[in-house]
Amino acid sequence: MALKPLHDRVIIKRLPEEEKTSGGIIIPDAAKEKPMSGEVLAAGPECKSVEAGNSVLFAKWAGTEFSAEGEDVMIMREDDILAIVEQ
Repeated sequence: MALKPLHDRVIIKRLPEEEKTSGGIIIPDAAKEKPMSGEVLAAGPECKSVEAGNSVLFAKWAGTEFSAEGEDVMIMREDDILAIVEQ
């Protein structure tokens, strides 16, 4: 990615949401909530806890959404990230 976040900001790509419930019911697009998890694409030089490639959970209303290189991504401060998902 050609973007480099400054200070303590990170660039995150949302992970895709499930299309079906565990019971097999298909969820229509209008009823879906945006996922609150994603993958860190880039981290600024002052980030201490996260790095590119981490899967994270973040606050529901955190960050600013924008399109970069045809891809929808978010930029937010490191302190808006709630947890790193261990794999």
